[in-house]
Amino acid sequence: MVLGEKLGSYLGVNFGFGFGVTMGIHVAGGISGAHMNAAVTFTNCALGRMSWKKFPVYVLGQFLGSFSAAATIYLIFYGAINHFAGGKLLVTGSKSTANIFATYLPEHMTLWRGFLDEVFVTGMLQLCLFAITDKMNSPALQGTEALVIGVLVAVLGISLGMNSGYAINPSRDLPPRFFTFIAGWGKQVFRAGNNWWWVPVVAPLLGAYIGGIVYLALIHPGIPQGPRGLENFTAGDQKLTASPKELHISSTPASAPISGSVPLERF
Repeated sequence: MVLGEKLGSYLGVNFGFGFGVTMGIHVAGGISGAHMNAAVTFTNCALGRMSWKKFPVYVLGQFLGSFSAAATIYLIFYGAINHFAGGKLLVTGSKSTANIFATYLPEHMTLWRGFLDEVFVTGMLQLCLFAITDKMNSPALQGTEALVIGVLVAVLGISLGMNSGYAINPSRDLPPRFFTFIAGWGKQVFRAGNNWWWVPVVAPLLGAYIGGIVYLALIHPGIPQGPRGLENFTAGDQKLTASPKELHISSTPASAPISGSVPLERF
């Protein structure tokens, strides 16, 4: 969208983000549960759904992957980047290219409003992730989780992304910012936007944790914990009844669902 001018659109960028996440889940879902977001990994650990021992390993992998991706994009689009700004690597202004790799505040936003924006959007991300993967709620159909989560990311960007660029992931913002610092954009990548760089690192962690707590405290407890009875099921104007003998399926009672179970580490 930046370099091609008429070749891209805001809608296309968000679809690219969303379906990029979908592809990442297909690649790594069976290995790590596709942990590509440090805020999501942090929340899983903080809520006891994943061991803290995995946290530094997962985040290191995320950071290395994101840094490598930024370097790859720079090499692929090296000619276009140089041509666009006349060989200059700019962080601000109409010819800036640093925003291809990391988020930067627009003029209508302040630092703390941007912080609250990142907290809210990441909170919505985590809350919806809990719902999508909660087998006791209305989860995504088996095999469609990657697509549904990709759609979620695209929807968040389309509806809420304009204020702060919706980093919603420290692993997708900080490593590419480090790359641009090394590649020639300089210290301005950290100074721009009143030292905005730390907000996409801290705010998503807080937002994801709050979003997870909201789901577990306010939404998940309201889900019926057992199967609905068939003895008094009403369909339209007709009331269906069944005797205990007719309802008998097996002499072995079914296991009761575990209250509070929201599997997140694997799909």
